Amino acid sequence: MTGKIIIPQIQFSDPRGGTIPQLGFGTYKVAPDSAQQIVEAALELGYRHIDTAQMYRNEAEVGTALAVSGIPRSEIFLTTKLDNPFHAEADARRSLEESLEKLRTDYVDLFLIHWPMPDTYDGKYPDCWRLLLDFRDAGLVRHVGVSNFQVSHLQRLLDEVGEFPAVNQIETHPWFANNKVREFTRAHGGIIEAWSPLARGRFFDDPGLQREAKRLGCTPAQLVLRWAIDRGDVVFPKSNHRERMQENLGALEVQLDAEASAVLDNLDRGEAGRTGSHPDKVNWLRK
Repeated sequence: MTGKIIIPQIQFSDPRGGTIPQLGFGTYKVAPDSAQQIVEAALELGYRHIDTAQMYRNEAEVGTALAVSGIPRSEIFLTTKLDNPFHAEADARRSLEESLEKLRTDYVDLFLIHWPMPDTYDGKYPDCWRLLLDFRDAGLVRHVGVSNFQVSHLQRLLDEVGEFPAVNQIETHPWFANNKVREFTRAHGGIIEAWSPLARGRFFDDPGLQREAKRLGCTPAQLVLRWAIDRGDVVFPKSNHRERMQENLGALEVQLDAEASAVLDNLDRGEAGRTGSHPDKVNWLRK
């Protein structure tokens, strides 16, 4: 990349206002014994949006990396997520307090319900959503949202609670556009985050993607990330390797034209392109 890294921002529409960086660094499956070093490298390269979760078991190492970086806390956008076993009120509050301690901070910028768990807790995920709103109002978190929520789940939050999530972090990429959820979320002022923007690299041998990346002088990963950014999504590419982290930042310099955009738009395979679990089928608990 050339010059100073300028990461585009998206304006929140929730009561707290502010912005969220559109390109972040994900820590899913980043092992605890290497997480500090990897996050330190990401910060050195210019990433300022770090996404972790209680479920990832690496919050403490992420917190240490942030603490030793020397970067002011106000310049970091930090996200974590509520784990599945902790939807009940006492458990949710305790788990958030533990996350803050591990992350060495007195607030997180964004706190998400990781999965709706529609068949667990008697299907009372709207009650869990109310708890997150309380945490926000108490100043423990700046913004609150959800992850992996389908349209039916989001509609219940609207009907029973009345406030829509600031963010819905979902699986979305060219091979699984997930447009129904994307469009519903954005129509209600929510921001879409893509937790698997590169589809784990499973489809990078696609001839159309390869052709357009070569034509535009970029890598397939850079092209896919630029496509998602241009669609208005927040993306979290994850890598354990510094050179790949740098490559992903290079997506910011890609100029996506209408031809390439149309090619990627036409790669959608619907449910056949989904690489992760279906939100209606995730009801497992693990402590």
